[in-house]
Amino acid sequence: MAEQSSEYLAQSSQLDNTNRPQVAILDFGSQYSHLIARRVRELHVYCELYSCLVSAEELGKHELTAVILSGGPNSVYEEGAPHVAQGVWDLIKERGVPVLGICYGMQELAHVFGGKVAPGQHREYGKATVSRVDGCDSPLFAGLPEEMTMWMSHGDKLHQVPDGFKAVAGTSNADYVAIENLSTQMWGLQFHPEVTHSPLGKDILKNFVVSIAKAKQDWVMTDYANEFIDEVRAKVGETGHVIGAVSGGVDSTVAAVLMTKAIGDRFHAVLVDNGCLRKDEAVNVLQRMREDCHVNLRCIDAQDRFLDLLKGVTDPEKKRKIIGGTFIDIFQEEALKIEAEVGKCDFLLQGTLYPDVIESISYKGPSATIKTHHNVGGLPASMKLKLIEPLRELFKDEVRELGIALGIDEASVWRHPFPGPGLAIRILGEVTAERVKILQHADAIMIEELHKSGHYRLIGQAFVVLLPVKSVGVMGDGRTYENVACVRCVETTDYMTADFYHLPHDVMADMSGRIINEVRGINRLCYDISSKPPATIEWE
Repeated sequence: MAEQSSEYLAQSSQLDNTNRPQVAILDFGSQYSHLIARRVRELHVYCELYSCLVSAEELGKHELTAVILSGGPNSVYEEGAPHVAQGVWDLIKERGVPVLGICYGMQELAHVFGGKVAPGQHREYGKATVSRVDGCDSPLFAGLPEEMTMWMSHGDKLHQVPDGFKAVAGTSNADYVAIENLSTQMWGLQFHPEVTHSPLGKDILKNFVVSIAKAKQDWVMTDYANEFIDEVRAKVGETGHVIGAVSGGVDSTVAAVLMTKAIGDRFHAVLVDNGCLRKDEAVNVLQRMREDCHVNLRCIDAQDRFLDLLKGVTDPEKKRKIIGGTFIDIFQEEALKIEAEVGKCDFLLQGTLYPDVIESISYKGPSATIKTHHNVGGLPASMKLKLIEPLRELFKDEVRELGIALGIDEASVWRHPFPGPGLAIRILGEVTAERVKILQHADAIMIEELHKSGHYRLIGQAFVVLLPVKSVGVMGDGRTYENVACVRCVETTDYMTADFYHLPHDVMADMSGRIINEVRGINRLCYDISSKPPATIEWE
C-alpha cells in the first residue's frame, strides 16, 4: 500500500476569473462569510470570497462591481485586529466601487473613516427589531417596511457615526445599526442580513448588489457549462486525454458528465469498488453513467483487496488511511493501463467545490493548499498530472443546478453525500464482508422508506450505523442476540452545522419494523438525535 506522502498534486487556492465581473467579499473570520457568498450567488450574481488581508494588487486584477466586508470575532480597536489594506481602500475610491460592511465590516468602515466603536453596555445576540430613522429614504431599504426583524451578534457597537455618514436605522439597544454615505457609495449594517433568521435580509442584499451596484444577474449554470466546455477543449487540445475517479455521488457525476460533453471518450472515468459501497452501488453507477450519461467508465472490483487489508482493524483513522492508500495504489495502476491503451494522460479531473477553496483562503491562518478531495485521497505529485477542476467555483446547490442543466436525472442530482471510505466508517469496529452485507441491506431499506414517505429531499444526509453492540431480542418463539443499528438523519445546508431531522414516528416505526424483520443480524434500531456541534454528522 502506498505511503501517504506530503508531495500531493497541488491545488490552486485562488480562482483566476479576471474577465468575469464580480462582487468581492472580504472575510474577517465570520462563521457566516460563506453565507454571504451563497446569498449573492442566489441572486445569479457572480462573487468570490477573499481574505480581508488580500492585497490591492490581487484584488485589482478583477473587475469589481461591489465589495462586501464580512463580520468577524475581533474588536476593530484592539491591537492585532485585522484591517483592510490602505491600497485596497485606494483601489475602491479610484474605481468608485460600492461597499457594504456587515457587523465587524461596518465597524471597520467606522474605524477607518473617523467614527467611534466601543463595547456596548449590553451584548446583542439574537433577533432584534430594526427601526428605520424617521424620514430616511435609503436605497438600501427600498421597498422594505419601517420595522424589520434582523439577527444581531455583537458586543461592540458604533457610538459615533464617521464623517460623511448618516444613521439609517437603529434598535432599542443601539442607535446606529445601519449607516450610509451616499457620496462615497458606502453602507454599513450591524446585523446579519445573510442568515435565515433575518427574513428580509435577502432583500437588503439584493438592493445593494443589484439596485445600487448594478451587478448583472447573469450567473447561470447553462452558460457556465458552455464556458467550461470551450475552455477545457482549448486546454486539453484535440488529442489530449483526461482521467478521473467517480463515486456515483453528485459531484463526481456532474464533473464526469461535463468532461464527457467536452471531450467525449478521451475522458477516462474510473470507479473503484472497495467493498464498502451501498447495496448494488457499483452496478447502478455503471448503468447510470454508461447508459444514461454516456461516460467512458470502467469499474475495478477490488472488494477482496480492501476487505483483506481491513481485517482486525477497528481504529477509524487507520481504516481511512488503509482505504485511502489502497485507492491511490489502484488508481495509479489503472492510470498506467489507460496510458498503455491510449497514450499519455496529462490531466486529472478533480471534484473540488468552492467551500474547499474558501477554506484555503479565509482569514484565520489559511493553509497553503486545499484539503485533498475525499474520493481521490491525495494523489502523488509523481503522477505529474495537471488538474482540471470544473466545480471549484460552485457551491453544492449550484452543482445540483448544473447537473439539472446538463440533463442528469433528478434522482442522481439529489443523492445524499457518501464518504470516501464508504460503509467502513459506518461499521463501528472491525469491517467484515458479513457486517458490510448487513449494513447494506439496512441502509437500502432506510433510503427506500425515506423516498416512499417523501422525506428524502428534505434531509441533507441520512444513513444507518452498525454498532459494535449486541442486544437480546425475541423473534417468534425464540430469543435472539443480535446487532444494534442506529439511523442518522440530519438537515443542513452547509454540512458545517446540522440539526437532527425530526422524522415522524410513523415513518420511524415502518423503518424499524422492516429493518428488524428483513435484515438478518439486526434486532434493535435506534435514532440519533444529536446535532452538530457538538456531535459530528458521521460517527467515525
